[in-house]
Amino acid sequence: MIIIPEILWSYIWQPDVTTKEKGIEFGLGLGLTIVERIVKSYSGEIKVQSRPGETVFTVLLPVL
Repeated sequence: MIIIPEILWSYIWQPDVTTKEKGIEFGLGLGLTIVERIVKSYSGEIKVQSRPGETVFTVLLPVL
């Protein structure tokens, strides 16, 4: 089970950050970086909450 420790929440948006376990060798670690840039380009906000068994990303976008 993967959990994102709260200490990493502010860092997960940076390129090459991963919570993958050893042995998993694919992916560039760019997914959340790209998502954050898209959300911010629409003046939105993205938040994360993580606990054992549940990680939730909330995207807030303004109504135009």
